[in-house]
Amino acid sequence: MREIAIVGYQQSDCVSDAGAQNEVELIIPVVGRVFEQVGITNAQDVDFVCSGSCDYLQGAAFAFVLGVDALGAVPPIKESHVEMDAAWALYESILKIRMGHADSALVYGFGKSSPGELPIVLSQQLDPYYLATQWVDTVSLAAMQARLMLDKGLITERDMAEVVSRSRRNALNNPRAQLKGDISADDVLAEETYLSPLRKGDICPVSDGASAMIICTVEQAKAWGKPYAVISGIDHRIETHNMGMRDLTDSVSTRAAAERAGMGNGKVDVAELYAPFSHQEIILTRALGLGDDTSVNPSGGVLAGNLMMASGLSRIGEVFDRIVAGEAQRGIAHATSGPCLQHNLVTVLEAA
Repeated sequence: MREIAIVGYQQSDCVSDAGAQNEVELIIPVVGRVFEQVGITNAQDVDFVCSGSCDYLQGAAFAFVLGVDALGAVPPIKESHVEMDAAWALYESILKIRMGHADSALVYGFGKSSPGELPIVLSQQLDPYYLATQWVDTVSLAAMQARLMLDKGLITERDMAEVVSRSRRNALNNPRAQLKGDISADDVLAEETYLSPLRKGDICPVSDGASAMIICTVEQAKAWGKPYAVISGIDHRIETHNMGMRDLTDSVSTRAAAERAGMGNGKVDVAELYAPFSHQEIILTRALGLGDDTSVNPSGGVLAGNLMMASGLSRIGEVFDRIVAGEAQRGIAHATSGPCLQHNLVTVLEAA
């Protein structure tokens, strides 16, 4: 099987409102920087392009096509799209390379969530017959999940507050983060409840922006002469959309994906987890069996900034950055989609 490497990753700042900037204007500088990082000029210098976004954010069918304008219309390119986080665009690109149809790929994700009400927009991911028609928002569903955990004695509100506190402190070292600060768990607990039992700090912010990544065969990475990290495993699993038929206090799909991706084949130095709510980071940490010797969300995670449709790819990029900087030898990145951690992807990265 062909070994695949990440050679470049860039992300825009997480901002609460990008103002008049449209999606193309969010994508162009990020893609430009990742080209510069790898030492190439444009999308024609890679064999395949795949993006991740959500038409519901823009409110128009095939709205993702406008994002391709950031790459230039001429000459034509081999391009694809997933109506999911760009972490799944990465998965498609890996398959393309492993099948021998490409040696390199540009992957990018983007979202401008500020114009609408994101929690309500995401309710369209729910079962179309019983739940979507009720417009149950994602924050309400997460609050129900947190309440289940609290009532079962699986977590405490202080446990949740400590996750928020650590996220904000870690984000102090992340120039792209939206929320950061030296706050204690007591500071978080002093906040008023927003939607019981969640406080505002327990909920990821709404952010606008984009991220981009370039992957290729290890041979191509060596030819480019750039530092790289090897993707040694990747897998994704999905659970039923029927909320009453799965255990919301656990994430069996994350555990299964990690096993299939080969997470257990070595020590995990760093883990970037896509946990949009504080209690979900605890669920994921337990499902993956991460111990104190693993640095969890050193970037601050999505509690510090959540680029919808790009943050899953950014979790992978954050691990890549730490590996090529020599801060870690091996790490995992997690991405999620759907309500209450329904669909989960795990990627294992290793130093070259």
